[in-house]
Amino acid sequence: MGTGLNPSYFIGLSAALFAIGMYGALSKRNIISVLISIELMLCAVNINLVAFNKFLTPDAFLGQIFAIFIITVAAAEVGLGLALIIAISRRRETNNLDDLNWLRW
Repeated sequence: MGTGLNPSYFIGLSAALFAIGMYGALSKRNIISVLISIELMLCAVNINLVAFNKFLTPDAFLGQIFAIFIITVAAAEVGLGLALIIAISRRRETNNLDDLNWLRW
């Protein structure tokens, strides 16, 4: 009667977070909301990496190393993304993605 952790709990949580992030990235019109949704999807990937590492190869730390790498890349993405968002918002005076049609070819 073990009440141990089941990998399907982590996979379900990760899938739910990724789906919420995907919905937010595709449906939101605010630039900052889209950036937050992308971060939520990256967190879902991190949960998957650590969970699969724990249950498949508990002695190796490969999942944690990849998760730290993704967190580092996500931090750089947020820094650069917010800098671009602030610059565009000040120049165009809008945060709406529909108003940024000048980025198209």
